[in-house]
Amino acid sequence: MVQILVSYSSRSGNTEKLARAVARGAEQAGARVVCKRASDTTKEDLLAADGIILGSPVYFGTVTAEMKDLIDRSVGARRKLRNKVGAAFTTGGHHTGGKETTLLSMLMAFLIHEMVVVGDPIETGGHYGVACLGAPSADDERAGELLGARVADVARRLKAA
Repeated sequence: MVQILVSYSSRSGNTEKLARAVARGAEQAGARVVCKRASDTTKEDLLAADGIILGSPVYFGTVTAEMKDLIDRSVGARRKLRNKVGAAFTTGGHHTGGKETTLLSMLMAFLIHEMVVVGDPIETGGHYGVACLGAPSADDERAGELLGARVADVARRLKAA
């Protein structure tokens, strides 16, 4: 069984709601899931996971300070996250308000850690990760579930290889 870490930052509750949907999708795909705030996520949580899914609301076109702190603290796990699966999700308050740049900020951290990066499944758009406007709709939650399931599936395949 693979373990998936869903770590998120949320100010209004929108990103937390999407995080719960992502976690639900990974669980439904048979993964063991740890879902927690970025501020509560430890180096040990990162190391124990086969897949890591980060979520942050858009904050000035990038991640929140809480998520940036987790990314900064992940330096202590450098070289130990290699070949783990990484994915991202975000929520934003405006349709052009920096959701893609926020996703890319998290994905860049995964690339620096030599992780295997996956985007959202083609059924949901097939881009950088799940991004929704405001409070997640039922469609957004479904997209989150599919992202969680995809990460669990890819992590399972890599672990078996």
